[in-house]
Amino acid sequence: MAQSATAYFDKAMKKAEAGNTKGAIADYTKAIKMNSHFVEAYQNRGVAKYKLNDLQGALADFTKAIELDTMNSDAFTGRANVNYKLMNYDATIEDCSYCLMMNPKDYVALNLRGLCYNKMGDKKKSCKDFTKAIELGSQSAIKNRATFCK
Repeated sequence: MAQSATAYFDKAMKKAEAGNTKGAIADYTKAIKMNSHFVEAYQNRGVAKYKLNDLQGALADFTKAIELDTMNSDAFTGRANVNYKLMNYDATIEDCSYCLMMNPKDYVALNLRGLCYNKMGDKKKSCKDFTKAIELGSQSAIKNRATFCK
């Protein structure tokens, strides 16, 4: 009996949870081959590739997930993380700002955008984002504000 895209996706999730990232990527790829519009499979494969430091692969998967679902804030956050690692700070800020338009309480996006502003030398915007992220419950932003906003 042939497995469905959903069955491969479920197998991939189990492998990812068990720490078998490469196995998870293989099953997400099978799910995508069977259903080229499987947003969650692209997104999760992007996360797995990011974990393995395949940044270009992760970037491509998050971008595809966004093309298929422009309201997928998790894919925007994922792509923002990749772009930050690649030092594409303008692109990171753009994705974080889009996330915050969809969900103003996304303190992960605020903190990441704050880090970008810091890297670009805009201390005022950076500290403003860290402060807002702290108000929303971010632990990382507490450390970042203490470090960068003296």
